[in-house]
Amino acid sequence: MKIKLTSVPVDDQAKALDFYTRILGFVMKHDVPVGEFRWLTVVSPEEPNGVELLLEPSEKPETQTYKKFLFSREIPITAFAVPDVQGEYERLKGLGVRFTMEPTPVPPTVLAVFDDTCGNLIQIYQG
Repeated sequence: MKIKLTSVPVDDQAKALDFYTRILGFVMKHDVPVGEFRWLTVVSPEEPNGVELLLEPSEKPETQTYKKFLFSREIPITAFAVPDVQGEYERLKGLGVRFTMEPTPVPPTVLAVFDDTCGNLIQIYQG
């Protein structure tokens, strides 16, 4: 068994696609209309056949409650590995990304947390 797809709930799929591709650097893998929404996935450009991230609509009240709970407690909804947290922090900060936690050593790694503009906090860690 292995993970091939995971999701992050987003308030606006178009806005999320822009942020996750233009700012974070992921590439779109699938964009399939599904009723009023889309089956919209992105992948790492380094692993185009790797794990897909589904930018899943979060219109259901239960999903909104869950997201608001995590956000209010400053709990990231997911985490992405980067080779250099400080370098990625500086790159993203330069693009206007708002961080809620600057790069912080948490042995055995370094991590930082930012707002994805779609209702979530995302953690990056050195890995």
